[in-house]
Amino acid sequence: MTELERRAPLGSVKEDMLEFEGQRYLGGRASDPRVLGWMRGAPPPEDKRVTFESDTFFEHPQNRWSLSHMRELGPTANVWRGKGAPSQFERRDMSAEIDALSFTDINGRTRRFDEALFDTYADGIVVLHRGRIVYERYFGALEPHLPHSCYSVTKSYAGTLAAAFVHEGVLDESKMIPHYLPELQGTAWEDATLRQVMDMQTGLAFTEEHGPGGGSGDVRAYRVASGRRGRPAGYDGPRTLCDYLRTVRKQGAHGELAYKTVNTEVMAWVMARVTGRSFAQLLQERLWAPLGCEEDGYILVDPAGMPAAGGGLSATLRDLARFGEMIRREGEWNGKQLIPASAVRDILQESDRPANTPDGWSYRSQWWVPHNELGAIEARGLYGQVIYVAPKAQMVIARFASHALGPSEYHDVITVPQMFALGQMLRG
Repeated sequence: MTELERRAPLGSVKEDMLEFEGQRYLGGRASDPRVLGWMRGAPPPEDKRVTFESDTFFEHPQNRWSLSHMRELGPTANVWRGKGAPSQFERRDMSAEIDALSFTDINGRTRRFDEALFDTYADGIVVLHRGRIVYERYFGALEPHLPHSCYSVTKSYAGTLAAAFVHEGVLDESKMIPHYLPELQGTAWEDATLRQVMDMQTGLAFTEEHGPGGGSGDVRAYRVASGRRGRPAGYDGPRTLCDYLRTVRKQGAHGELAYKTVNTEVMAWVMARVTGRSFAQLLQERLWAPLGCEEDGYILVDPAGMPAAGGGLSATLRDLARFGEMIRREGEWNGKQLIPASAVRDILQESDRPANTPDGWSYRSQWWVPHNELGAIEARGLYGQVIYVAPKAQMVIARFASHALGPSEYHDVITVPQMFALGQMLRG
């Protein structure tokens, strides 16, 4: 392991507690799996095991281990890196400058860059500037070779592929979903266009609620049907992802942004139907092998083998950075155009269009657009997963985390200004 890859020191874990919504949680140092001893021993003691059967693997602090070991908690499909040698990054070590970077969080508190990583439960971070690795750190259970859950960053991979197929003429974004999937006639998507699905502009009777422990209500029902959560005794509901999608009904009108994970599953189903290739195969053929990824990725699958495009991908941090850098280069990688430049520009240029959320963000082809001075777009996932592409700073940040709570509101107060401040520094 190089100096840039060195594992960040734990420091003191005494009195390391953080508070959210009046509830106190172990902080980034005290919840480290190495400190707590999760899954250590032969076999691990019962009180130190993280298992699917316990149904607590999304809970804090167990999630500090499980998000780096999702393959051990459910069935997956491999995303092969291919036979070629991995692509190489040049390096320029800026660790000292970046660690010492001072910024002000949304609440007005001054923070150091390195300390803020612990305060947001970071598992690892890679920063690219002009394609070079300038900063790389690993915490908790994560290692450079170990895939970590991407959660909804998976959506941005899927959205990028869908945008590519639209710009290549393989898909028609104006077509209604039943044109591709007759099975969804009579569901919420029977009068929704593919573009509305790609941009999360559908009216669905589905509540996207992610509370402590991995979600409840509709989110839990969707995960139970997909086999990603345990099924209670006597369960007689849908038993595959596609079966569940057939149960979703319309609520309200299409045309306004309403973030619902099930839209991504429909979009990926369309791609699979039209191409004859699963989402896992498309990732391998269009991205993993052409990018020269260092490691295989993997993705959670349902009992019928359908990949979970809404949040099931796991990848290594550097391979996440490769994808982000390809987006910054408008789809080009080492002299080859992997994704049509027009498809990527359509996403990047969302910064020039009016925002469509109350807090000034937009959403295009499964990417978040903050409308900031860096022209940034973001892939974002539960518990703190991020790809931050800032073209005007020539910067990409790939970040994995296992926050005590899933929704981004609990870490955005720190991470949004932290990433922006780094972009401003590198922009010079």
